[in-house]
Amino acid sequence: MINFLSIIALGFVLGMRHATDPDHVIAVTTIVSRQRKISRAALIGAFWGLGHTLTIFAVGSAIILFGVVIPARVGLSMELSVGLMLVLLGVINVVAFMRSLPAAAEAGEGIAVHSHAHTHGDYIHTHPHSHTPEKHPHAGDKTPLAWMDRVFGKIGLYQQVRPLVIGIVHGLAGSAAVALLVLTTIRDPRWAVAYLLVFGLGTVAGMMLITMSIASAFTFVGGRNRNFPRQLGLASGLLSLAFGLFLVYQIGFASGLFTGHPHWTPR
Repeated sequence: MINFLSIIALGFVLGMRHATDPDHVIAVTTIVSRQRKISRAALIGAFWGLGHTLTIFAVGSAIILFGVVIPARVGLSMELSVGLMLVLLGVINVVAFMRSLPAAAEAGEGIAVHSHAHTHGDYIHTHPHSHTPEKHPHAGDKTPLAWMDRVFGKIGLYQQVRPLVIGIVHGLAGSAAVALLVLTTIRDPRWAVAYLLVFGLGTVAGMMLITMSIASAFTFVGGRNRNFPRQLGLASGLLSLAFGLFLVYQIGFASGLFTGHPHWTPR
């Protein structure tokens, strides 16, 4: 019983630590930066953690119970999907910032510009408008995320599905490593499966704390600085894009996924 409790405690702590991995934090920052409510941000973290846990539990259980072996090329491909996801999230945020520049330039030239907010689902998009009749920018509605929110925002599960899918993709990169760690330390398959579940709960709790912290900072600073949402979106987008491209290079060339000699060590 003492050993079992130790395993459970270890799984929860490692799960919370796992939530703080750089690629995880960068990914959720790109989608939480526009969130207006701390409770909704916590929900995003919970669904991200749930998606991550589903993947880890499915793949990990297959390895533990059925002895499934993941080839190096398959393992690298799973990790590559995370890099591509980060690149996509980064591009979306950077494009949103670039489309808002014309309105910012008008404001700098002394043209009267006012802003109003549109609500798409649980998100707020701020769109600047010029008072001159010939210029009426509405760039915010043309961004990919704004389009998705406008088209799918009325679907009840849309806001939960988006972080859930991102969490599932991120789980692909860590599932093999977690399962292999379990295999080397836990002999009883039932305890190993229990460890995966508790590890997932720790990941959910850790990610909820992270998303709530990001949303709290956004609410506090955003109330004092109107440009903060745009600046945060650009910063998180550039960071996500750069880190995603770095992962793609490391996995594709340094680890040999795009060559004839792939080598993969789960970590």
